[in-house]
Amino acid sequence: MSDPALALAAKIALVHQRLLAAYGDPERRRCGDPVGQLVATILSQNTSDVNTERAYAALRAAFPDWRAVMAAPTEAVAEAIRSGGLANQKAPRIQAALRRIHEARGEFDLDWLAALPVDEARRWLDDLPGVGNKTASIVLLFCFGRPAFPVDTHVHRVTRRLGLAPAKASPDQVMRIIEAHTPPDWFYPLHLNLIRHGRAVCKARAPRCDGCPLADICDYP
Repeated sequence: MSDPALALAAKIALVHQRLLAAYGDPERRRCGDPVGQLVATILSQNTSDVNTERAYAALRAAFPDWRAVMAAPTEAVAEAIRSGGLANQKAPRIQAALRRIHEARGEFDLDWLAALPVDEARRWLDDLPGVGNKTASIVLLFCFGRPAFPVDTHVHRVTRRLGLAPAKASPDQVMRIIEAHTPPDWFYPLHLNLIRHGRAVCKARAPRCDGCPLADICDYP
């Protein structure tokens, strides 16, 4: 009898190799400001990349530094990020997260998270207002190169369609499955290539199954 864990790891490996062949190995870049990455990821919730970039740029233009963002009237922060959507919800979350970061270290710095075990660092970030496992994992993976696997809407959809996770698995369950069965060195390219595949081929509506490089190993009906 085959080992289900080994079979899953082998399928993830095959998916990874085919996505590399289709989309290439993404250039590995580290973010320059982990706090900025955290804020940008909060802004990215339930909106497009274009709106996120516009809102983040407007926020940085409106305030000279993170201390000014934290201390400003919430209405002023919301107005600055209005183009990103859900500004009235995101503004107080951003300010509360900045306050928590400043209270912890006396400055706006997250570099110290790089020295913590991944689970501990993720728990600390998860406790910030407006931050869940996806946002925490993005900061840890993209800013510090830590073995954390972010699951956004595209990754969530594609992994379940492929059968890498149960059809009703939550994003956090998908995260745990991939982290348990995938070499950490693959987290960065696999995450980005699953997003690329979800945007270009495995779309939420009318997926382009004809010609999909994963069609023969996909469980999607």
